[in-house]
Amino acid sequence: MTNLSRRGFLGSSGLALASGLTAGAVSGRAAFAGVPEAPTMADAATQPPLTPTTGPDYQPVATLNGWSLPWRMNGDWKEFHLVAEPVERELAPGMKAYLWGYNGQSPGPTIEAVEGDRVRIFVTNRLPEHTTVHWHGQRLPNGMDGVGGLTQPHIPPGKTFVYEFQLRRSGTFMYHPHSDEMVQMAMGMMGFFVVHPKDPAFRRVDRDFVFLLNAFDIEPGAYVPKVNTMLDFNLWCWNSRVFPGIDPLVVGRNDRVRVRFGNLTMTNHPIHMHGYEFRVSCTDGGWVDPAAAWDEVSIDCAVGQMRAFDFVADEPGDWAIHCHKSHHTMNAMGHSVKTYIGVDQKELAKRIRKLTPGYMPMGATGMGEMGSMEMPLPDNTLPMMTGFAQFGPVEMGGMFSVVKVREGLAKNDYKDPGWFKNPEGTVAFEYQGQLPAPARAAPPGADAPAWRVKDPRKPVSGAQGQARPPAGGHSGH
Repeated sequence: MTNLSRRGFLGSSGLALASGLTAGAVSGRAAFAGVPEAPTMADAATQPPLTPTTGPDYQPVATLNGWSLPWRMNGDWKEFHLVAEPVERELAPGMKAYLWGYNGQSPGPTIEAVEGDRVRIFVTNRLPEHTTVHWHGQRLPNGMDGVGGLTQPHIPPGKTFVYEFQLRRSGTFMYHPHSDEMVQMAMGMMGFFVVHPKDPAFRRVDRDFVFLLNAFDIEPGAYVPKVNTMLDFNLWCWNSRVFPGIDPLVVGRNDRVRVRFGNLTMTNHPIHMHGYEFRVSCTDGGWVDPAAAWDEVSIDCAVGQMRAFDFVADEPGDWAIHCHKSHHTMNAMGHSVKTYIGVDQKELAKRIRKLTPGYMPMGATGMGEMGSMEMPLPDNTLPMMTGFAQFGPVEMGGMFSVVKVREGLAKNDYKDPGWFKNPEGTVAFEYQGQLPAPARAAPPGADAPAWRVKDPRKPVSGAQGQARPPAGGHSGH
């Protein structure tokens, strides 16, 4: 696995553990001798799936701009080690953020296991405050549920706790803190948890992609998110990445494909994929019975929910996949930017250029021009719309990627194949013929004055020119 540091990750036996119904602390040199090393990851690119070499067979997942956490077997236990720690994450080329995460990244690594596995997860806290881990959607003993103060003590800085439980059902899950939750999730602490079916043939696909929806409010030039933001986020992410930093979903033609995602933002996201209809196959509540599955081209995912859909990739091409809230496919949005559509700024621009040479008025005809402009930006921020493809600027950002369906890909080939070579005659083109003059409504006449903007602060004149009170008649209020 590229840039994966296993830091030893050696098998060991004879662990000194606090077993029982409550997550237990590990302390002392003798106990730590039995704790598996914690792998870490520095690369923000999608890593190859972690194919199992022992135990039950399953199709491993590909974590978009992420990786899966290696484990070791210790007797009957599958052991993982998560380290909660400050991390530096590149959101897209040209912008980094100082976040909190696990094992070197935000989100943390995906945990993969099999229905029936007994998992033992060590969690070491290297944050400046206490934390816990909640295993979202899992059935487990109450004391392993990870709610600080309610089901377990908080994990203090510098301490390691152990979670032990058996995976009772397969499906699509996630993990995140339940300790100073608002701050820690706003700082990027979360990760995917996939439990594969015990039967390798059950609902099997050829490629299985996972990612989490998260969001940050980071001012231009800053590096740390504003954790108190409730709604006005300016960076909408998949796995703490924004377009054009989000990798494509690369699949072979006729592959059976599953896409799984979970939502840890503060609003819902209708995820739309071009070119296909798909079948909703799974939620964090369980698998959807095939007889009850339904066809969609967009599926909404509310806060705290997880969704998965399946399709057969039988249409080659570069197919967009994105959130259908248009503000969620933009970067570094300024929510107080004025609208200048239809405003003639030529004379104003001349005056401003006398004070600020090089000033460029924008927005009079829309914002599409921003996609092709390369203007100076403050340090550590991104254009609102960015990214180029074979036909020009894509004019997107945020929650946007591309499903790249290609002929002849090897089973484990996830490399970006470049842009799709469209067969001749299959690209939209400019019409070169003559067009008849379009029929339009007649312009306003003398008896139909043109629309104009009224100043609501000024009174409306009556028939004799006297000032008329506003609607409602309460002129003195």
